[in-house]
Amino acid sequence: MKLLTISVPPGSRTGVLVGDEVLDFALSGQVFPLAGWVPASMSNLLAGGEEGLNVIRRQIDLLERNRQDEQARLRACGALKPRKEVRLLAPVPRPGILLSHGRAYHSHLEEMAKGANMKAPEDPRAFLKNTNQIIGPDAPIELPRLFPDMVDFEGEFSLVFGRDCHAVDEKDALEAVVGYTIINDVSARNWVEHFLKTNDPDINRQGKQLPTFCPMGPVIVTKDELPNPHDVTLTTTLNGQVMQSAHTSDLIWPISQLISYFSRFYPFRAGDILTTGSPAGVGYARNPKVFMKAGDEVAVTVDRVGTLRNPIVSASN
Repeated sequence: MKLLTISVPPGSRTGVLVGDEVLDFALSGQVFPLAGWVPASMSNLLAGGEEGLNVIRRQIDLLERNRQDEQARLRACGALKPRKEVRLLAPVPRPGILLSHGRAYHSHLEEMAKGANMKAPEDPRAFLKNTNQIIGPDAPIELPRLFPDMVDFEGEFSLVFGRDCHAVDEKDALEAVVGYTIINDVSARNWVEHFLKTNDPDINRQGKQLPTFCPMGPVIVTKDELPNPHDVTLTTTLNGQVMQSAHTSDLIWPISQLISYFSRFYPFRAGDILTTGSPAGVGYARNPKVFMKAGDEVAVTVDRVGTLRNPIVSASN
């Protein structure tokens, strides 16, 4: 399944992608009474575990079993609409924890280490991202007013927790994952040079905490549709030109090991997110350097998940 969050100002609702259409659970209750059991919050939906997901699967089965009749009734009440007519938010608009793993791919470590004394740490490294900066697909990334000239992209394959996970063994770690999404870890690289000189990670992270610097989406694909997270291709394009192209087999640490390691310190809950880091190809490491500017469009594609696309605009204030 491809779970999503629909923008319904001033709030939001949960839904699922069915083909190229969006099924809105709140409205589909008029046709499928089961939909009344589906929470409007993605974190609450995921906290329902497999039982909650099975309610959604039954709705999809009912739709496919009597497709013509059910589709007509759902369209009539506005519960089934073409994807292009629905504005999506990030699938988890405000996770309790958004943990961003860095120095994750062999390729990215090599490109960022040029001319600097940088090597893979003995243990995985990560930092908490400000969840207030999360935006959804198609929402604009704003160039920060104070330092707009070195804004970079970092496409990241990311996992979503579906249940409590704390101090979990590596062999059991993936059982806590409900599915996967995409995050663009947008970075103001003005801070990177300070980081490379001082090796102070807090300096580097400041350039990743700005408003709109965390696009997420477009969906959460459940792990039954993506059973092997180490067999995934990620591609980032800027104005249609490929910038990043990588395979998760290049990750330094297996995803189960990342979960086990970080769960020693963080009590993850349903809806929390862990990014797996960025591969090579970032604009800062290129010669000449490439940064995003107003009028550009950045897109991160992960096979079986979809494409997270965002325009770049000047700061609004």
